[in-house]
Amino acid sequence: MSKPVTVARDGNVAVITLDNPPVNALSFHLRKPLNEALETLRDDADVAAIVIACAGRTFIAGADITEFGKPMQHPSLPDLIATLETIDKPTVAAIHGTALGGGLELALGCHFRVADRKARLGLPEVKLGLLPGAGGTQRLPRLVGPQKALEMVVSGRPIGAGEAHEAGLVDALADDDLVGEAVALARAEAASGAPMVQVRAREDKLAAARADIGAFDAAVAQATRKARGLEAPLACAQSVRNALTMPFDEALAKEREYFARLVSGDQSKAQRHLFFAEREAAKVPGIGKEVRPRPVARVGVVGAGTMGGGIAMAFANGGLPVTLLERDREALDRGLATIEKNYAASVRRGSLDEDGKAARLGRLSGTTDYAGLADCDLVIEAVFEDMAVKEEVFGRLDAVVKPGAVLATNTSYLDVDAIAATTGRPQDVIGLHFFSPANVMRLLEIVRGARTAPDVVATALSLAKTIGKVPVVVGVCHGFVGNRMLSARSAENEALLLEGATPQQIDKAFTDFGWPMGPFQMGDLAGLDIGWRNRKALGKTAPVADALCELGCFGQKTGKGFYLYADGSRTPQPDPEVTRLIEDKARAAGVERRSICDEEIVERTLYPMINEGARILEEGIAARPSDIDIVWVNGYGFPIGKGGPMFWAEQLRGLDTIVARLAHWHGETGRAVFEPAPLLKRAAASGGGFAGEARKGAA
Repeated sequence: MSKPVTVARDGNVAVITLDNPPVNALSFHLRKPLNEALETLRDDADVAAIVIACAGRTFIAGADITEFGKPMQHPSLPDLIATLETIDKPTVAAIHGTALGGGLELALGCHFRVADRKARLGLPEVKLGLLPGAGGTQRLPRLVGPQKALEMVVSGRPIGAGEAHEAGLVDALADDDLVGEAVALARAEAASGAPMVQVRAREDKLAAARADIGAFDAAVAQATRKARGLEAPLACAQSVRNALTMPFDEALAKEREYFARLVSGDQSKAQRHLFFAEREAAKVPGIGKEVRPRPVARVGVVGAGTMGGGIAMAFANGGLPVTLLERDREALDRGLATIEKNYAASVRRGSLDEDGKAARLGRLSGTTDYAGLADCDLVIEAVFEDMAVKEEVFGRLDAVVKPGAVLATNTSYLDVDAIAATTGRPQDVIGLHFFSPANVMRLLEIVRGARTAPDVVATALSLAKTIGKVPVVVGVCHGFVGNRMLSARSAENEALLLEGATPQQIDKAFTDFGWPMGPFQMGDLAGLDIGWRNRKALGKTAPVADALCELGCFGQKTGKGFYLYADGSRTPQPDPEVTRLIEDKARAAGVERRSICDEEIVERTLYPMINEGARILEEGIAARPSDIDIVWVNGYGFPIGKGGPMFWAEQLRGLDTIVARLAHWHGETGRAVFEPAPLLKRAAASGGGFAGEARKGAA
């Protein structure tokens, strides 16, 4: 192994190179020798200036997250930056790749920053339920101004080098020789003889906000309006505000206090769990690095409706040319027009410029002839959720698409193996379950069939990365992971209504838990007719929802569903007619209505979902409980601050509690959805958790 810290001399400039693969994380074994090198060079009269650079593909991409929540080994990152700030000779950070989190905070401890033009810089700690804990919320406002710092810290989104240079975060941009240009800047500053001013001492960019703190507070309200119960965005905003209202050292101490509180809290533990879970999800049993993905130069999409159009946009956004197939020219033109309208809306919002819109539209073409898909390397069908329709589509694709092309279905529920069997190439068939809107939602459920070839799975994983999706590989069953668990979660919704709850009470119990909306508001948004159609296909009923659909009340699109939507409004209002309908259905079913508390709503909806997750693990449909968490956080809106259903059940609620309350409700109702799953009972009894029991089953 190479040394994590090396020092070389370029004349009177010392160049410190950090080398801690893969992303130069600021682990203790890097911090300690770096601190020692800085102290040595600080006191060396022959060194006029210092450059900090990194080996490999990136500058420091952050702290070592595995150290969070453990006793800190000294020097800590704040100690390291404090050492930097004792150096009165020029210090320059030479940034390539990414300078994120602690990496950017270290760079902020230098007098100057030089960045490669392709570099990206940011403080993404909020995404781990934290705030920058080494001075980021105090030094960044002094370089870019408090409003820009607020935006960067609360969102956690990195910015490009050009934007960073314009904002004042970066002093110079380098073209070909990053370290050489950093050395040249350091040498010139040393030769100038000008006194070095640390970032912490710069106050000029704070003056305007200090003079109008009300305007800054309005910016805080805007930046945190989507926090949805998360603590970290609020702490981030308050800490940046402290830069305006407190002396530097006092605000720095407050920042550290906030960090310590957040890092030990449940929300950050949950968000750090999701960080590692997302990386684990990309590791698929039987798909090692030796399995190479198939090349994909062109994508075909069958169906230009809402889902097909969104899938086409996702691939066009990722830089791939897409051919859209529809049954006739009218439907195709309508689909393409909707896509153009969606991109135009992005331009109006400022998330896309006209050149970007033109580039994406230029990657899209349409056809009404299956032969137009002949040269595609991947074809995804996004047609009506009916097995006969799917089988017809795959039969036609099998006849025209070139050998070796991947054939994918976007089915939400249906048997991928049965679909594959309609072709002469089942090894090339896979499920790619996108979530609506497909160009926005991050989750991609990759459904691996019994005969799906390993390199087809590898191709799906590679494409997910290309188009910015979070992939989770799952097995074949009705509804896969997400929708199968959704069915279990939804099983008690109607019973709760009949027994005494109202749609608004149930929805509020969900939003109080942290969901973006409750099940009835979500049903109205999606369209109640979709669930109605699925129930009829499966021979199932839902007395209240079915009655609403029979009346033509499909939700927002008809102005009435479980709620009223007056004059085209999207704001749900309670509907007295729905209340009467529920009461009528309860009387007809002989159900005596009673008062139902929010805790009962949580137990009867979320606990069955976790129970179904345990069955999914036992059957091997999901490889890990953390995979289930990734599905639910990224595809269904499970609260990020609770880490996903399996993490919440195990770490925050307790499996003993889940089992006991499921058993209680099973005794009360006799319904199978409450019967505790064997794996859940074993996990609760053993204390080994879901993962331990799942591993035993796999072995």
